[in-house]
This record gives sequence, structure tokens and C-alpha cells, in this order.
Amino acid sequence: MSGLGVPAIPANYTFSPSEGTPYLTINHDVAADLDSTNAFEGPEKLLEVWFAPSAKALPAGVKEGGLKAVNPDCWTPMLDLVHCKVLSIINSENVDSYLLSESSMFVFPHKIILKTCGTTTLLLGLDLMLRIAAVEAGFPFHNVASLEDPKVAATPLRVFYSRKNFLFPQKQRGPHKSWRDEVTFLDNMFENGSAYMVGKMNGDHWYLYITSPTSSLTPPRTPTSSRGVSPSRRSKIPTGIVAPFGGVIENNADETLEILMTDLDPENAKKFYLEEATAIAKEKLFSKSEANGDASFDVFSSSGDCDADGQAVLPEALTTEGHALGTVVSEACGLSAVYPTSTYPDARIDAYQFSPCGFSANGVVPAVAGADGTIPKAGHYFTVHVTPEPQCSFASFETNVPGGQNGRQTAEVIEQVVNIFRPGRFSVTLFEAKGALATTPGEDADDSRRSWGAAAKQRMERINGYRRVDRIVHDFEDYDLVFRYYEREDWVGGGGARMGEEF
Repeated sequence: MSGLGVPAIPANYTFSPSEGTPYLTINHDVAADLDSTNAFEGPEKLLEVWFAPSAKALPAGVKEGGLKAVNPDCWTPMLDLVHCKVLSIINSENVDSYLLSESSMFVFPHKIILKTCGTTTLLLGLDLMLRIAAVEAGFPFHNVASLEDPKVAATPLRVFYSRKNFLFPQKQRGPHKSWRDEVTFLDNMFENGSAYMVGKMNGDHWYLYITSPTSSLTPPRTPTSSRGVSPSRRSKIPTGIVAPFGGVIENNADETLEILMTDLDPENAKKFYLEEATAIAKEKLFSKSEANGDASFDVFSSSGDCDADGQAVLPEALTTEGHALGTVVSEACGLSAVYPTSTYPDARIDAYQFSPCGFSANGVVPAVAGADGTIPKAGHYFTVHVTPEPQCSFASFETNVPGGQNGRQTAEVIEQVVNIFRPGRFSVTLFEAKGALATTPGEDADDSRRSWGAAAKQRMERINGYRRVDRIVHDFEDYDLVFRYYEREDWVGGGGARMGEEF
């Protein structure tokens, strides 16, 4: 039992360690009771909360491992408030990946990323998330006098909340009915927040809420130092307060690429339907049988059943929704080749095919050795979610794998992902910490590594088969943001622009 009164991991989880790390945990009870028939809102709400600058610079008094030290089942009450369940978990050294019934969660020692689609109420889980960070992981807090106070909330270093304009905003619940409501909710909770809209009001656009860092040196209260202290309560939770860290603060190399795709090619999208996925699995099985086995496609390794005519019969796992068919789709659509194991040998993908349609996948991509042979202690991930129905088709791809790693430029990744889904239109947001790229006097302001510089612009100005319509740059205090919007050259449109939300 945890400090929050949460029981240990139930017996319905299966631990399936692969060779070394990462390893997979599947929640069979939840996975057996899902149906995406009524799914409609593909565009996700994305929340990213940092409690320290890096995994190596956790505040004094925080448990070893930080947020990764939290029992996985402690997150269940928070996810219940959000209205989603855990399907499976990939555990790795630097990040734990949670595949959810409505998108994904990634837990690092120093930060947490929660991404949910549909009519989930993501922001309603924020209070409990901050409480878990304080009570279970030991992160400092400032908003109350004691850890025993039920309103205790760990003090975030930074908070980022973003989303694309909804397809069906009128069907959202709670604070998500409009961007105005979401901003009000966040402003009532945090100090130093700012809200932005990027893109056309009468077309595809993107919303961002971000808290600003501060230079305050106010000492934090921690679970070990708070008892007996009686400071006044704060009406809002502060952010960006510099706390004593137990390690060296590394240069911030944070980078997040998000590709949000709509109007998917209907024929191409069929591969994300259960019926089509089963047909692909059957074809693979027969091909394997004829070739006398294919060890690379291991979801069929336990198959050996035949019908009365001696023909191979698909196991049940390949005719019903779940992880087995998710693996089939991941291989067939080309997702597994975005960060292939031939280049990233310890990469692991956890994929799920929904019924009657829909697809989700998380990937953990351990850092590779640099030129000097050392391997950075960094947790890299990617996540993909697909809603293939023609009337609301949508797909998203997000990753923090640095551009240029192993010689792959960001434009190449974008082109490969877009070729998988063939959207009629898509937007790209690239959020990049200035870190080592901060220009000092005398340096070239158009560093070729910069996402907004002329070199990057030339590479990304034209994605094969698409024309770039918008390019917007925001220069924040410690981040650069580049937003680009593209339309397919042969796309005929969907009946006019979708109007922006009222806010």
C-alpha cells in the first residue's frame, strides 16, 4: 500500500521481460474490455510537467530514481480522473512508457508527459499528479505548510500544455470545452503562465500554455524538512523556483517534434482497421509457413495450428484487438522502420490495434553512443496514435529523439512518417531548448543546427509531395518554437476551412 492509499500492482498484469531492458508489462483486464467504436476526437491534449532540469539534477531529498521510483499503480487514481486506463508498460533505465486506452504517458526521473485523446479530462488529473510527485517521489513543495496537507503539490520547474484545435470542440468535457476555459483553469493553478495560439484562426492552428522560469532562490519545503514549519499558504502554485539540486545541471538539450495529421488517405488508412490487420497477419503467417519460418516476425512464433485441410489457422490473438495485432500493424505500415533496431539495437515498440479500428504505439529509444564512444544518460521516446475513420481521420507522431542523431535529419523523419499516413494536411511543431545553441556575440546567428535557421528552413521547406503553407517562429526565453503547416499537392480539400475555436 502506498502513501496515497493505493494498492500494489494487481495480479492481472503479466511481466514479459525481453533480453536486457526495456521490458514490457501488459494489463490484460483492461486490454480485454476496449472498444473504439465511439472514438471520434483524435487530436490529443498534451501535458508535460518538469520538476527538475534533468535526471541527474534532482532536488535534495527526492527519492533515488525520482518519479520512476513511484509505484506504477499509484498513477491509477490520477488516470481515473482523466478517464483512461493503462494497457501496458515498457520499463527502461531512463524512462517508463505507459500505453493508455486513450494515448500515452511517459515517466522520467525528473518529468512526466501525459497525452490523451477523445473526451478525456486531462487537466483534472493535474492536482493529483503534483501530489504524487510530492508524497511518493519526495519533490519539494511550496503551496502548503505540511506534507500531510491534502492540498500539497510539488513545485514544478516548468509546465507545458498544448493541443491542436479540436475537430469536435462541443463534445469536450470539464475545462476542455474551450481554450479560454483551459487557460483559466491553468492560470488559477499556476503563477507565471502564458497562453498562445499559433496558426490561422480560420484554419489549422495550435495552442500552447507555458510557465516561465524564475530566478527566485526561495528554499523549498521537502517531505523531510516541512514538519513544524508554518508559512502562509499560497493561492497559486509557483513554478520555476530554483531548488538545491543533488547533481550537476547539464546543458538543456530538450527537443520535441510533433506531427499532427488530418484527412488521411482513406485507402491507406484501412491498414489501421482490425479486419485489415487480421488479413495482413494471415498473409504473413502463410508466407512464413511457405518459407519454413521467419524468426524476425516473432508474434507468430507460437503458432502451429491447422484446419481440417492442413492450412495454417491464425491464433486468437491475431484475430482480436490487442498487442499481437498491434505488432503486425507496426511492422506492416513502416512504423518499426522509423527508428529501426538495426540502428537503435535496444529500441522497443509497444503497439496496440483497437476494435473495430484505431491504433496506438509507444516506443522507447535508448540513446546511442556518441563520437567519443560514451552513451548519454537520456530517455528518448516516440508515440503514435491513429483514428482512421474518414469523417474524423487523424494521426499523430511525437518524439524527443534529437534531430541529427545517427545522421538522420528532422526533415527525413517527417517525410518518413508522413509517407506512412498520407495525410491531406499536417502541421509540424518543433520545440527546441536553446541550451548549447544559444548565440553569443560574434557567433553566426544562423547556426545550421537551429530549427528556425536558413539551413533547416531549406531542408524542411518542401516535404516530398506537399507544399508548405505556413511557417511561424516563436523565440521564448529558453526555447525556440517553429510551427509549419503543409498540404498535399493532390489534396482537394474537405469542404472548406475548419473555423478556429472561440476563446
